[in-house]
Amino acid sequence: MAQVEAQTRTDAAEEGRILCAQGGATLARDCTIEQTQAQGGLLLTVRHPDGAFHRLQVTTDGRGVIAADGAEVAKVTVVGTDGIEVALGGDRYRLPATVKPTQ
Repeated sequence: MAQVEAQTRTDAAEEGRILCAQGGATLARDCTIEQTQAQGGLLLTVRHPDGAFHRLQVTTDGRGVIAADGAEVAKVTVVGTDGIEVALGGDRYRLPATVKPTQ
């Protein structure tokens, strides 16, 4: 069973799917993520299966990501040693990230 779950996670990661949730729903590996290089830097477009999406801009100042558009602020929380959780407009996303140790 553990081997099947590990393979499912690997397959999903290879297909560009990430953990996400809308509202109070449980996180599921349902969202896709697209990367685009723009004038302001790297943009991530995270899409839900129902067509809803958020655009995030990757920062270089240690914050991780910020909302690329809209009036809402992205709240970023470090999760483990290799990821962040982004909360934006009632939606949540788990993204892979390089997390530097605090000094």
